[in-house]
Amino acid sequence: MAHGVYILASERNGTLVGVTRNFPRRIHEHKHDLLPGFTSKYGVKTLVYAEPHDLAVSAIQREKNIRHWPRRWKRDPIEGMNPDWDDLFDTTV
Repeated sequence: MAHGVYILASERNGTLVGVTRNFPRRIHEHKHDLLPGFTSKYGVKTLVYAEPHDLAVSAIQREKNIRHWPRRWKRDPIEGMNPDWDDLFDTTV
C-alpha cells in the first residue's frame, strides 16, 4: 500500500482517522506508542479499517472527508470491512 487512510480504535465505536504514505511504519508507531499524542494517551491501537490509495492527494482528501463525518457514519465502512472490529494490522500490513 503506497498511501493509505486508516481508522484506529481503542474500543468499538471509538475511532481516530489518519493518513500515511508509509502504512506499516505509521501503524507500528501507533501500536508501540513511539510518538506522544492522542493515540498513546488514550490507548488507540487497534487497526479497524484500511483503505489503499495510489496517490497521496486522493488519500489526503479522503482522510479529510472521513474526519469530518459524524461517528455513526464512520461505523459503516468499518463494519462493511471488519464487522467484528478485529485488529487488521497483521492481515493488512
